[in-house]
Amino acid sequence: MALTLCLLALLSQGAAFSPSTLRAWTSHPLEAVKTASPESSTSSRLKRTKGFVDWAKDSGINYAGIELSSTESSGLGLYATQSLKPNNIIVSVPTSLTLSVEAPTDYNTAMEKNLFSSNPKAYRNAPWWASLAVQINYYDKINSMNDKAGVSIRSWMESLPRKYDTPIHWSDDTLKALQYNPMMEAVALQRRKWKMTYDDLANASKEFASSITYEDFVWGCETARSRAFSGAYSGSAFNPVPYATVLFLVAAYLGLGMGTIEQAANGAALVVCGSILKDFVLPKLLKVQKYVICPFIDMANHVGVGMSGNVAFEYFSDGFSLSTLKDVGKGEEVCIQYGPRNNDQLLQYYGFVEKGNVHDVYILPPIREWDISSLESACGRKVGVGRLEKLDRAGLLGRESNIQLGDSSNDEAANQIGGVVLTRATGIDPAVLQAMRALVSSDDEWANAGEAIGNFAEQSSPENERAAKLAIKKAMEMELESKPTSIEEDENLIKLMNAKNDSVDVEELLPIMFRLEKKKLLKEAIGNMY
Repeated sequence: MALTLCLLALLSQGAAFSPSTLRAWTSHPLEAVKTASPESSTSSRLKRTKGFVDWAKDSGINYAGIELSSTESSGLGLYATQSLKPNNIIVSVPTSLTLSVEAPTDYNTAMEKNLFSSNPKAYRNAPWWASLAVQINYYDKINSMNDKAGVSIRSWMESLPRKYDTPIHWSDDTLKALQYNPMMEAVALQRRKWKMTYDDLANASKEFASSITYEDFVWGCETARSRAFSGAYSGSAFNPVPYATVLFLVAAYLGLGMGTIEQAANGAALVVCGSILKDFVLPKLLKVQKYVICPFIDMANHVGVGMSGNVAFEYFSDGFSLSTLKDVGKGEEVCIQYGPRNNDQLLQYYGFVEKGNVHDVYILPPIREWDISSLESACGRKVGVGRLEKLDRAGLLGRESNIQLGDSSNDEAANQIGGVVLTRATGIDPAVLQAMRALVSSDDEWANAGEAIGNFAEQSSPENERAAKLAIKKAMEMELESKPTSIEEDENLIKLMNAKNDSVDVEELLPIMFRLEKKKLLKEAIGNMY
Protein backbone atom coordinates (compact mmCIF):
# COMPACT_ATOMS: atom_id res chain seq x y z
CA MET A 1 0.00 0.00 0.00
CA ALA A 2 2.87 2.38 0.77
CA LEU A 3 4.30 1.86 -2.69
CA THR A 4 0.88 2.52 -4.19
CA LEU A 5 0.60 5.82 -2.35
CA CYS A 6 4.11 6.74 -3.43
CA LEU A 7 3.20 6.02 -7.03
CA LEU A 8 -0.01 8.03 -6.85
CA ALA A 9 1.85 10.96 -5.33
CA LEU A 10 4.43 10.90 -8.09
CA LEU A 11 1.80 10.67 -10.80
CA SER A 12 -0.30 13.44 -9.29
CA GLN A 13 2.71 15.75 -9.22
CA GLY A 14 3.73 14.86 -12.76
CA ALA A 15 0.22 15.49 -14.10
CA ALA A 16 0.54 19.16 -13.20
CA PHE A 17 3.33 19.62 -15.75
CA SER A 18 3.26 19.55 -19.50
CA PRO A 19 5.92 17.50 -21.31
CA SER A 20 7.73 20.73 -22.19
CA THR A 21 8.15 21.73 -18.54
CA LEU A 22 8.74 18.35 -16.90
CA ARG A 23 12.42 18.34 -17.77
CA ALA A 24 15.09 15.93 -16.69
CA TRP A 25 17.74 18.09 -18.29
CA THR A 26 18.92 21.60 -17.67
CA SER A 27 21.42 23.52 -19.72
CA HIS A 28 24.88 23.50 -18.17
CA PRO A 29 26.59 26.80 -17.36
CA LEU A 30 29.97 25.50 -18.60
CA GLU A 31 29.15 24.82 -22.21
CA ALA A 32 26.90 26.31 -24.79
CA VAL A 33 27.46 27.05 -28.36
CA LYS A 34 29.39 29.12 -30.81
CA THR A 35 33.01 30.18 -30.62
CA ALA A 36 34.49 33.18 -32.34
CA SER A 37 36.29 32.00 -35.45
CA PRO A 38 39.08 33.55 -37.56
CA GLU A 39 37.39 32.51 -40.78
CA SER A 40 37.42 35.12 -43.53
CA SER A 41 33.99 36.56 -42.73
CA THR A 42 30.68 35.77 -41.12
CA SER A 43 28.98 36.01 -44.50
CA SER A 44 31.20 33.29 -45.98
CA ARG A 45 30.34 30.93 -43.17
CA LEU A 46 26.66 31.82 -43.54
CA LYS A 47 26.88 30.66 -47.15
CA ARG A 48 28.35 27.36 -45.96
CA THR A 49 25.37 26.83 -43.67
CA LYS A 50 22.74 27.08 -46.42
CA GLY A 51 22.95 23.34 -46.99
CA PHE A 52 22.81 22.79 -43.24
CA VAL A 53 19.47 24.60 -42.95
CA ASP A 54 17.95 22.46 -45.70
CA TRP A 55 19.38 19.34 -44.07
CA ALA A 56 17.85 20.33 -40.72
CA LYS A 57 14.37 20.53 -42.22
CA ASP A 58 14.74 17.20 -44.01
CA SER A 59 16.17 15.43 -40.95
CA GLY A 60 13.38 16.13 -38.50
CA ILE A 61 14.68 19.28 -36.81
CA ASN A 62 11.68 21.52 -36.29
CA TYR A 63 12.04 25.26 -35.88
CA ALA A 64 9.59 28.12 -36.13
CA GLY A 65 9.81 31.89 -35.81
CA ILE A 66 13.59 32.03 -36.16
CA GLU A 67 16.26 31.82 -38.84
CA LEU A 68 20.00 31.34 -39.00
CA SER A 69 21.33 34.74 -39.98
CA SER A 70 23.93 37.36 -39.08
CA THR A 71 24.43 41.01 -38.29
CA GLU A 72 27.58 43.09 -38.39
CA SER A 73 27.64 43.47 -34.60
CA SER A 74 26.60 40.00 -33.41
CA GLY A 75 27.71 37.67 -36.17
CA LEU A 76 26.14 34.33 -37.05
CA GLY A 77 23.28 33.34 -34.75
CA LEU A 78 19.55 32.64 -34.37
CA TYR A 79 17.29 35.62 -35.07
CA ALA A 80 13.53 35.99 -34.67
CA THR A 81 11.55 36.29 -37.91
CA GLN A 82 8.46 37.33 -35.95
CA SER A 83 7.53 38.48 -32.47
CA LEU A 84 7.97 35.61 -30.02
CA LYS A 85 6.21 35.14 -26.69
CA PRO A 86 7.75 33.55 -23.56
CA ASN A 87 7.74 29.76 -23.13
CA ASN A 88 7.48 29.00 -26.83
CA ILE A 89 9.53 26.07 -28.11
CA ILE A 90 11.22 27.48 -31.21
CA VAL A 91 13.62 24.60 -31.97
CA SER A 92 13.28 20.88 -31.33
CA VAL A 93 15.94 18.33 -32.25
CA PRO A 94 15.63 14.52 -32.04
CA THR A 95 18.16 12.89 -29.73
CA SER A 96 19.23 10.56 -32.55
CA LEU A 97 20.84 13.49 -34.40
CA THR A 98 23.00 14.64 -31.50
CA LEU A 99 26.50 13.66 -30.43
CA SER A 100 26.75 12.78 -26.76
CA VAL A 101 29.08 11.47 -24.08
CA GLU A 102 28.41 10.23 -20.56
CA ALA A 103 31.00 10.93 -17.90
CA PRO A 104 32.95 9.65 -16.07
CA THR A 105 32.76 6.56 -18.31
CA ASP A 106 31.36 6.63 -21.83
CA TYR A 107 30.31 3.61 -23.87
CA ASN A 108 29.96 4.22 -27.61
CA THR A 109 29.87 1.03 -29.65
CA ALA A 110 30.62 2.78 -32.96
CA MET A 111 33.79 4.43 -31.61
CA GLU A 112 34.92 1.28 -29.85
CA LYS A 113 34.28 -0.94 -32.86
CA ASN A 114 35.81 1.30 -35.53
CA LEU A 115 38.62 3.07 -33.67
CA PHE A 116 39.35 1.34 -30.37
CA SER A 117 38.52 -2.33 -30.91
CA SER A 118 41.89 -3.37 -29.46
CA ASN A 119 41.54 -1.21 -26.36
CA PRO A 120 37.99 0.10 -25.81
CA LYS A 121 38.82 1.28 -22.29
CA ALA A 122 41.02 4.02 -23.76
CA TYR A 123 37.95 5.63 -25.25
CA ARG A 124 35.63 4.84 -22.35
CA ASN A 125 37.87 6.50 -19.78
CA ALA A 126 38.87 9.57 -21.81
CA PRO A 127 37.70 13.02 -20.61
CA TRP A 128 34.32 13.99 -22.00
CA TRP A 129 35.74 16.63 -24.35
CA ALA A 130 38.22 14.11 -25.76
CA SER A 131 35.49 11.51 -26.32
CA LEU A 132 33.40 14.10 -28.15
CA ALA A 133 36.46 15.15 -30.16
CA VAL A 134 36.85 11.52 -31.28
CA GLN A 135 33.20 11.39 -32.37
CA ILE A 136 33.38 14.71 -34.22
CA ASN A 137 36.47 13.64 -36.15
CA TYR A 138 34.99 10.22 -36.85
CA TYR A 139 31.92 11.65 -38.55
CA ASP A 140 33.85 14.47 -40.19
CA LYS A 141 36.83 12.53 -41.58
CA ILE A 142 36.46 8.75 -41.20
CA ASN A 143 32.86 7.73 -41.76
CA SER A 144 32.60 8.32 -45.51
CA MET A 145 28.80 8.33 -45.42
CA ASN A 146 28.70 10.56 -42.33
CA ASP A 147 25.90 8.28 -41.27
CA LYS A 148 24.42 8.42 -37.77
CA ALA A 149 21.30 6.42 -36.95
CA GLY A 150 20.55 6.12 -40.65
CA VAL A 151 20.89 9.85 -41.33
CA SER A 152 23.81 11.57 -43.03
CA ILE A 153 25.13 14.45 -40.91
CA ARG A 154 27.55 15.69 -43.57
CA SER A 155 25.84 19.09 -43.82
CA TRP A 156 26.08 19.56 -40.06
CA MET A 157 29.77 18.70 -40.04
CA GLU A 158 30.39 21.15 -42.89
CA SER A 159 28.63 23.94 -41.01
CA LEU A 160 31.06 23.73 -38.08
CA PRO A 161 33.83 26.34 -37.78
CA ARG A 162 37.01 24.97 -39.31
CA LYS A 163 39.38 27.15 -37.28
CA TYR A 164 39.34 28.74 -33.84
CA ASP A 165 41.25 31.72 -32.54
CA THR A 166 41.56 30.68 -28.91
CA PRO A 167 44.69 31.18 -26.77
CA ILE A 168 45.91 27.61 -27.21
CA HIS A 169 47.04 28.71 -30.70
CA TRP A 170 48.66 31.97 -29.59
CA SER A 171 52.37 32.71 -29.44
CA ASP A 172 54.12 33.25 -26.11
CA ASP A 173 54.37 36.97 -26.85
CA THR A 174 50.62 37.20 -27.43
CA LEU A 175 49.93 35.36 -24.18
CA LYS A 176 52.27 37.73 -22.34
CA ALA A 177 50.22 40.61 -23.75
CA LEU A 178 47.36 39.41 -21.52
CA GLN A 179 49.36 40.77 -18.56
CA TYR A 180 47.76 38.08 -16.39
CA ASN A 181 49.75 35.08 -15.18
CA PRO A 182 46.79 32.85 -14.18
CA MET A 183 45.56 32.81 -17.78
CA MET A 184 49.03 31.94 -19.07
CA GLU A 185 49.18 29.08 -16.55
CA ALA A 186 45.75 27.83 -17.60
CA VAL A 187 46.71 27.73 -21.29
CA ALA A 188 49.98 25.96 -20.50
CA LEU A 189 48.05 23.38 -18.48
CA GLN A 190 45.51 23.00 -21.29
CA ARG A 191 48.25 22.36 -23.85
CA ARG A 192 49.88 19.69 -21.68
CA LYS A 193 46.57 18.01 -20.88
CA TRP A 194 45.34 17.89 -24.47
CA LYS A 195 48.66 16.60 -25.83
CA MET A 196 48.90 13.97 -23.11
CA THR A 197 45.32 12.83 -23.79
CA TYR A 198 45.95 12.58 -27.53
CA ASP A 199 49.14 10.58 -26.97
CA ASP A 200 47.32 8.19 -24.64
CA LEU A 201 44.61 7.59 -27.26
CA ALA A 202 47.13 7.26 -30.10
CA ASN A 203 49.20 4.76 -28.14
CA ALA A 204 46.07 2.75 -27.39
CA SER A 205 44.85 2.55 -30.99
CA LYS A 206 46.67 2.39 -34.32
CA GLU A 207 43.38 3.13 -36.10
CA PHE A 208 42.97 6.33 -34.15
CA ALA A 209 46.60 7.40 -34.60
CA SER A 210 46.55 6.80 -38.37
CA SER A 211 43.21 8.56 -38.92
CA ILE A 212 43.26 11.56 -36.60
CA THR A 213 46.23 13.91 -36.27
CA TYR A 214 46.91 15.99 -33.18
CA GLU A 215 45.73 19.08 -35.07
CA ASP A 216 42.47 17.26 -35.91
CA PHE A 217 42.09 16.28 -32.26
CA VAL A 218 42.61 19.86 -31.05
CA TRP A 219 39.98 21.06 -33.52
CA GLY A 220 37.58 18.43 -32.19
CA CYS A 221 38.29 19.38 -28.58
CA GLU A 222 37.68 23.04 -29.31
CA THR A 223 34.45 22.22 -31.10
CA ALA A 224 33.34 20.11 -28.14
CA ARG A 225 34.32 22.66 -25.50
CA SER A 226 32.58 25.51 -27.32
CA ARG A 227 29.39 23.82 -28.52
CA ALA A 228 28.42 21.21 -25.93
CA PHE A 229 26.05 21.57 -23.01
CA SER A 230 25.50 19.14 -20.18
CA GLY A 231 23.23 17.92 -17.42
CA ALA A 232 22.85 15.18 -14.82
CA TYR A 233 20.22 13.20 -16.75
CA SER A 234 21.52 10.08 -18.47
CA GLY A 235 18.57 7.72 -18.74
CA SER A 236 16.73 6.76 -21.87
CA ALA A 237 13.86 8.77 -23.27
CA PHE A 238 10.29 8.09 -22.28
CA ASN A 239 9.24 4.67 -23.52
CA PRO A 240 5.50 3.99 -23.23
CA VAL A 241 5.82 0.23 -23.88
CA PRO A 242 6.67 -0.85 -20.28
CA TYR A 243 3.85 1.25 -18.88
CA ALA A 244 1.33 -0.06 -21.41
CA THR A 245 2.46 -3.58 -20.62
CA VAL A 246 1.97 -2.96 -16.90
CA LEU A 247 -1.55 -1.64 -17.47
CA PHE A 248 -2.38 -4.69 -19.57
CA LEU A 249 -1.03 -7.06 -16.94
CA VAL A 250 -2.85 -5.25 -14.15
CA ALA A 251 -6.11 -5.48 -16.09
CA ALA A 252 -5.55 -9.19 -16.78
CA TYR A 253 -4.53 -9.79 -13.15
CA LEU A 254 -7.74 -8.24 -11.88
CA GLY A 255 -9.94 -9.64 -14.66
CA LEU A 256 -8.86 -13.19 -13.93
CA GLY A 257 -9.38 -12.70 -10.21
CA MET A 258 -5.75 -13.48 -9.39
CA GLY A 259 -5.50 -10.90 -6.62
CA THR A 260 -6.72 -7.64 -5.11
CA ILE A 261 -6.40 -4.17 -6.60
CA GLU A 262 -3.91 -3.27 -3.84
CA GLN A 263 -1.64 -6.16 -4.84
CA ALA A 264 -1.85 -5.16 -8.51
CA ALA A 265 -1.10 -1.53 -7.67
CA ASN A 266 1.95 -2.56 -5.64
CA GLY A 267 3.31 -4.52 -8.57
CA ALA A 268 2.72 -1.62 -10.97
CA ALA A 269 4.37 0.76 -8.51
CA LEU A 270 7.52 -1.37 -8.45
CA VAL A 271 7.81 -1.12 -12.24
CA VAL A 272 7.18 2.62 -12.41
CA CYS A 273 9.39 3.46 -9.43
CA GLY A 274 12.12 1.27 -10.92
CA SER A 275 11.97 3.26 -14.16
CA ILE A 276 12.10 6.57 -12.28
CA LEU A 277 15.00 5.26 -10.19
CA LYS A 278 16.94 4.26 -13.32
CA ASP A 279 16.29 7.44 -15.29
CA PHE A 280 16.42 10.13 -12.62
CA VAL A 281 17.65 9.02 -9.21
CA LEU A 282 20.62 6.78 -9.97
CA PRO A 283 22.28 9.22 -12.42
CA LYS A 284 22.20 11.90 -9.73
CA LEU A 285 23.47 9.58 -7.00
CA LEU A 286 26.27 8.28 -9.24
CA LYS A 287 27.01 11.84 -10.41
CA VAL A 288 26.65 10.85 -14.04
CA GLN A 289 27.00 13.80 -16.38
CA LYS A 290 25.93 13.77 -20.00
CA TYR A 291 27.48 16.14 -22.56
CA VAL A 292 25.64 16.83 -25.78
CA ILE A 293 26.30 18.70 -29.02
CA CYS A 294 22.97 19.46 -30.61
CA PRO A 295 22.71 20.57 -34.26
CA PHE A 296 20.97 23.90 -34.91
CA ILE A 297 20.68 24.71 -31.21
CA ASP A 298 24.49 24.92 -31.18
CA MET A 299 24.16 27.99 -33.42
CA ALA A 300 22.67 30.06 -30.58
CA ASN A 301 24.97 32.70 -29.09
CA HIS A 302 25.77 33.63 -25.51
CA VAL A 303 24.75 36.65 -23.47
CA GLY A 304 25.94 37.09 -19.90
CA VAL A 305 22.81 38.78 -18.53
CA GLY A 306 19.26 38.78 -19.86
CA MET A 307 19.25 35.60 -21.92
CA SER A 308 16.15 35.09 -24.02
CA GLY A 309 16.48 31.35 -24.72
CA ASN A 310 16.83 28.15 -22.70
CA VAL A 311 18.00 24.67 -23.72
CA ALA A 312 16.29 21.62 -22.22
CA PHE A 313 15.83 17.89 -22.69
CA GLU A 314 12.27 16.83 -23.47
CA TYR A 315 11.86 13.47 -21.73
CA PHE A 316 8.55 12.45 -23.28
CA SER A 317 9.44 13.37 -26.87
CA ASP A 318 13.06 12.15 -26.75
CA GLY A 319 14.65 15.34 -27.98
CA PHE A 320 16.18 18.68 -27.09
CA SER A 321 14.48 22.03 -27.28
CA LEU A 322 15.29 25.70 -27.38
CA SER A 323 12.50 27.79 -25.90
CA THR A 324 11.99 31.49 -25.25
CA LEU A 325 12.23 32.90 -21.74
CA LYS A 326 10.80 36.33 -22.52
CA ASP A 327 9.35 38.42 -25.32
CA VAL A 328 11.64 38.56 -28.36
CA GLY A 329 10.96 41.16 -31.03
CA LYS A 330 11.18 40.53 -34.76
CA GLY A 331 14.81 40.77 -35.88
CA GLU A 332 16.20 40.30 -32.35
CA GLU A 333 18.70 37.56 -31.61
CA VAL A 334 17.71 34.64 -29.39
CA CYS A 335 20.62 34.12 -27.01
CA ILE A 336 21.26 31.56 -24.30
CA GLN A 337 23.61 31.87 -21.35
CA TYR A 338 26.62 29.65 -20.77
CA GLY A 339 26.17 30.31 -17.08
CA PRO A 340 28.47 32.07 -14.59
CA ARG A 341 31.54 31.99 -16.82
CA ASN A 342 34.32 34.47 -16.18
CA ASN A 343 36.38 36.04 -18.94
CA ASP A 344 39.21 33.56 -18.39
CA GLN A 345 36.91 30.69 -19.38
CA LEU A 346 35.17 32.62 -22.16
CA LEU A 347 38.46 33.57 -23.80
CA GLN A 348 40.20 30.23 -23.28
CA TYR A 349 37.44 28.02 -24.67
CA TYR A 350 35.10 30.31 -26.62
CA GLY A 351 37.43 32.93 -28.05
CA PHE A 352 35.79 36.14 -26.85
CA VAL A 353 35.75 38.59 -23.94
CA GLU A 354 32.57 39.89 -22.34
CA LYS A 355 32.59 43.57 -21.44
CA GLY A 356 31.56 44.22 -17.82
CA ASN A 357 31.18 40.48 -17.17
CA VAL A 358 29.28 40.21 -13.88
CA HIS A 359 30.85 36.78 -13.28
CA ASP A 360 34.42 37.86 -13.89
CA VAL A 361 37.21 37.12 -11.42
CA TYR A 362 40.72 38.35 -10.73
CA ILE A 363 43.34 36.09 -9.20
CA LEU A 364 45.96 38.04 -7.27
CA PRO A 365 49.28 36.48 -6.23
CA PRO A 366 49.07 34.43 -3.00
CA ILE A 367 49.49 36.33 0.27
CA ARG A 368 53.01 34.90 0.71
CA GLU A 369 54.10 37.03 -2.28
CA TRP A 370 52.60 40.28 -1.00
CA ASP A 371 54.97 43.06 0.11
CA ILE A 372 54.39 42.91 3.87
CA SER A 373 56.31 46.10 4.64
CA SER A 374 54.14 48.07 2.20
CA LEU A 375 51.00 46.60 3.76
CA GLU A 376 52.22 47.58 7.23
CA SER A 377 52.76 51.16 6.07
CA ALA A 378 49.33 51.29 4.46
CA CYS A 379 47.39 50.08 7.51
CA GLY A 380 49.60 51.60 10.21
CA ARG A 381 50.17 48.28 11.98
CA LYS A 382 52.99 45.80 12.30
CA VAL A 383 52.62 42.10 11.58
CA GLY A 384 53.07 40.25 14.84
CA VAL A 385 55.82 37.70 15.37
CA GLY A 386 54.86 34.21 14.22
CA ARG A 387 51.65 35.28 12.46
CA LEU A 388 52.87 34.46 8.95
CA GLU A 389 54.04 31.04 10.05
CA LYS A 390 50.67 30.32 11.63
CA LEU A 391 48.83 31.42 8.48
CA ASP A 392 51.14 29.22 6.44
CA ARG A 393 50.32 26.18 8.57
CA ALA A 394 46.64 26.96 8.08
CA GLY A 395 47.15 27.00 4.31
CA LEU A 396 46.15 30.66 3.93
CA LEU A 397 49.35 31.93 2.32
CA GLY A 398 49.05 29.90 -0.87
CA ARG A 399 51.83 27.76 -2.31
CA GLU A 400 55.24 28.68 -3.64
CA SER A 401 54.97 30.11 -7.14
CA ASN A 402 58.05 28.21 -8.33
CA ILE A 403 56.55 24.77 -7.70
CA GLN A 404 56.28 22.37 -10.59
CA LEU A 405 52.65 22.45 -11.66
CA GLY A 406 51.42 18.89 -11.70
CA ASP A 407 48.87 17.35 -13.99
CA SER A 408 45.26 17.94 -13.08
CA SER A 409 42.04 16.35 -14.21
CA ASN A 410 40.60 19.85 -14.17
CA ASP A 411 42.08 21.54 -17.24
CA GLU A 412 40.68 24.89 -16.12
CA ALA A 413 42.76 24.95 -12.93
CA ALA A 414 44.54 28.27 -13.37
CA ASN A 415 45.07 28.86 -9.65
CA GLN A 416 47.21 25.95 -8.52
CA ILE A 417 49.39 28.18 -6.33
CA GLY A 418 46.44 29.34 -4.24
CA GLY A 419 46.21 32.93 -5.45
CA VAL A 420 43.80 35.36 -3.84
CA VAL A 421 40.46 35.23 -5.65
CA LEU A 422 38.55 38.44 -6.21
CA THR A 423 35.12 38.36 -7.87
CA ARG A 424 33.01 41.17 -9.27
CA ALA A 425 29.92 39.70 -7.65
CA THR A 426 31.13 39.17 -4.07
CA GLY A 427 34.48 40.94 -3.77
CA ILE A 428 37.49 39.52 -1.96
CA ASP A 429 37.57 35.90 -0.78
CA PRO A 430 36.29 35.89 2.86
CA ALA A 431 39.17 33.57 3.82
CA VAL A 432 41.64 36.26 2.73
CA LEU A 433 39.91 38.91 4.83
CA GLN A 434 40.01 36.49 7.75
CA ALA A 435 43.75 35.95 7.21
CA MET A 436 44.45 39.68 7.07
CA ARG A 437 42.45 40.32 10.26
CA ALA A 438 44.69 37.85 12.03
CA LEU A 439 47.86 39.09 10.32
CA VAL A 440 47.48 42.76 11.30
CA SER A 441 45.81 42.21 14.66
CA SER A 442 47.33 43.92 17.69
CA ASP A 443 48.82 41.85 20.47
CA ASP A 444 45.67 42.39 22.56
CA GLU A 445 43.37 41.40 19.66
CA TRP A 446 45.49 38.33 19.00
CA ALA A 447 45.38 37.31 22.66
CA ASN A 448 41.63 37.92 22.94
CA ALA A 449 41.15 35.62 19.93
CA GLY A 450 43.05 32.88 21.75
CA GLU A 451 45.77 33.13 19.07
CA ALA A 452 43.42 31.18 16.81
CA ILE A 453 42.97 32.25 13.20
CA GLY A 454 39.50 30.72 13.14
CA ASN A 455 38.31 33.35 15.60
CA PHE A 456 38.93 36.05 13.01
CA ALA A 457 36.22 34.71 10.69
CA GLU A 458 34.07 37.62 11.86
CA GLN A 459 35.00 41.23 12.55
CA SER A 460 36.74 41.53 15.90
CA SER A 461 36.79 45.33 16.12
CA PRO A 462 36.27 48.34 13.79
CA GLU A 463 39.96 49.22 14.07
CA ASN A 464 41.10 45.73 13.13
CA GLU A 465 38.63 45.57 10.24
CA ARG A 466 39.83 48.89 8.86
CA ALA A 467 43.49 47.84 9.09
CA ALA A 468 42.82 44.52 7.35
CA LYS A 469 40.93 46.15 4.48
CA LEU A 470 43.54 48.88 4.05
CA ALA A 471 46.22 46.19 3.75
CA ILE A 472 44.20 44.31 1.13
CA LYS A 473 43.49 47.55 -0.72
CA LYS A 474 47.21 48.32 -0.85
CA ALA A 475 47.95 44.86 -2.27
CA MET A 476 45.38 45.40 -5.02
CA GLU A 477 46.74 48.87 -5.79
CA MET A 478 50.26 47.47 -6.13
CA GLU A 479 48.96 44.73 -8.45
CA LEU A 480 47.27 47.32 -10.69
CA GLU A 481 50.35 49.55 -10.69
CA SER A 482 52.55 46.63 -11.72
CA LYS A 483 50.88 46.33 -15.13
CA PRO A 484 52.96 47.46 -18.13
CA THR A 485 50.03 49.53 -19.44
CA SER A 486 47.31 51.54 -17.72
CA ILE A 487 43.54 51.39 -18.21
CA GLU A 488 43.66 54.63 -20.20
CA GLU A 489 46.44 53.35 -22.46
CA ASP A 490 44.53 50.13 -23.19
CA GLU A 491 41.35 52.06 -23.97
CA ASN A 492 43.24 54.30 -26.38
CA LEU A 493 44.83 51.27 -28.07
CA ILE A 494 41.41 49.75 -28.68
CA LYS A 495 40.09 53.05 -30.08
CA LEU A 496 43.02 53.27 -32.48
CA MET A 497 42.53 49.70 -33.65
CA ASN A 498 38.81 50.18 -34.19
CA ALA A 499 39.48 53.37 -36.12
CA LYS A 500 41.51 51.52 -38.73
CA ASN A 501 39.85 50.94 -42.05
CA ASP A 502 41.32 47.47 -42.34
CA SER A 503 39.86 44.57 -40.38
CA VAL A 504 41.22 44.23 -36.86
CA ASP A 505 43.54 41.34 -36.06
CA VAL A 506 41.59 39.35 -33.45
CA GLU A 507 44.73 37.93 -31.90
CA GLU A 508 46.02 41.47 -31.39
CA LEU A 509 42.76 42.90 -30.08
CA LEU A 510 41.60 40.16 -27.69
CA PRO A 511 44.57 40.36 -25.26
CA ILE A 512 44.01 44.10 -24.88
CA MET A 513 40.28 43.67 -24.32
CA PHE A 514 40.94 40.90 -21.80
CA ARG A 515 43.54 42.79 -19.73
CA LEU A 516 41.41 45.96 -19.81
CA GLU A 517 38.47 44.10 -18.27
CA LYS A 518 40.73 42.63 -15.58
CA LYS A 519 42.12 46.05 -14.69
CA LYS A 520 38.63 47.56 -14.51
CA LEU A 521 37.57 44.78 -12.14
CA LEU A 522 40.62 45.43 -9.98
CA LYS A 523 39.92 49.18 -9.94
CA GLU A 524 36.30 48.59 -8.93
CA ALA A 525 37.42 46.36 -6.04
CA ILE A 526 39.90 48.98 -4.88
CA GLY A 527 37.13 51.58 -4.85
CA ASN A 528 34.91 49.27 -2.79
CA MET A 529 37.62 48.59 -0.20
CA TYR A 530 37.16 51.80 1.85
